[in-house]
Amino acid sequence: MAKRVRTRTVMALALGAAAVWAARDLPAQIGARARGARRARMEASPQFSGGKFRNTVPATEVAAASMPRLFVAAVTDRDARRPHQPIPVLTPPPAPAPADGLHVTWYGHSSALIEIEGSRVLLDPVWSERCSPSRLTGPRRLHQPPVPLRELPPLDAVVISHDHYDHLDMESIRNLVDLQAAPFLVPLGVGAHLERWGVPASRIIELDWNESHRIGSLELIATPARHFSGRGFNRDETLWASWVIKGSTRRAFYSGDTGYFPGFAAIGAEHGPFDVTLVQVGAYGDAWPDIHMFPEDGVSVHVDVRGGLMIPVHWATFNLALHDWPEPADRTWSEAKARGVRLAIPRPGERVDVDNPPPVDGWWQQIA
Repeated sequence: MAKRVRTRTVMALALGAAAVWAARDLPAQIGARARGARRARMEASPQFSGGKFRNTVPATEVAAASMPRLFVAAVTDRDARRPHQPIPVLTPPPAPAPADGLHVTWYGHSSALIEIEGSRVLLDPVWSERCSPSRLTGPRRLHQPPVPLRELPPLDAVVISHDHYDHLDMESIRNLVDLQAAPFLVPLGVGAHLERWGVPASRIIELDWNESHRIGSLELIATPARHFSGRGFNRDETLWASWVIKGSTRRAFYSGDTGYFPGFAAIGAEHGPFDVTLVQVGAYGDAWPDIHMFPEDGVSVHVDVRGGLMIPVHWATFNLALHDWPEPADRTWSEAKARGVRLAIPRPGERVDVDNPPPVDGWWQQIA
């Protein structure tokens, strides 16, 4: 009897703790809706119409008729969607950014550090165990972050592509506010989330497509992408973007999440050529081709923007689609070879010298 009472007590405490978490943390994770001057600026955007942001080339949504098929696929063949051995994670060296260099450290998924002409720009930092509003459920990391947030070098900017959980992580943002002094550059509307999480308004820079902001010798430009946004039930109330990072002589391009569209050629014509591109190649599917590129499309984007070295991102760290775990890297490598594209596929934590990149060695195939 006493054991049964203790079990019920433990269960009641656990349920109580879960209820407290749901009442406090879940609303915070969802973020906040833009109001006042922020809302007025959104409504003045050419991308905003009918209460939502719109793509220049409309993107189709997942059809309701395909949902049963997708559900069956999601619960089968799970073993192929994760590696069978641990993912090799490297510890990046604590080296200063050379004044004339260009280096990229990929931390996994779309999180990366760009060291360009002595400045450091952090892209889409996600250090949490899950990319989800819940600590208990949702896609879980397949490898640990290569370095703790507190050990990152001093940053000059934190850039966010859009507000999905695998790109905008509340806990990472809250920690970076305390650990760093850098401003946060975000697409229109995303600043409302950051303010709710304690980011001072003075450190939030919101940009529409084709707007720019200077930080020292760097120019950061929000450029178009073909995607969507939303952290709760409301969709497309904040903007999404790709990003151009320009130094005095070196340039980098980050695609963010996107479907392929002709706008990338325009980005290349106006802002290219780029020394390096970081391009989304993972989490694709036949049911959503307009919002996440297939690897072959990612190579096309690199070519369109006139890229030099291509580094594929948005793969390996979280299981977010139905394709096999190694497939994004395999297909990207094959397409890059077919089209004569210079490619680097680093291990998480590997620091790539854009001028002297490591050869592609198929490391992921050895653990798949």
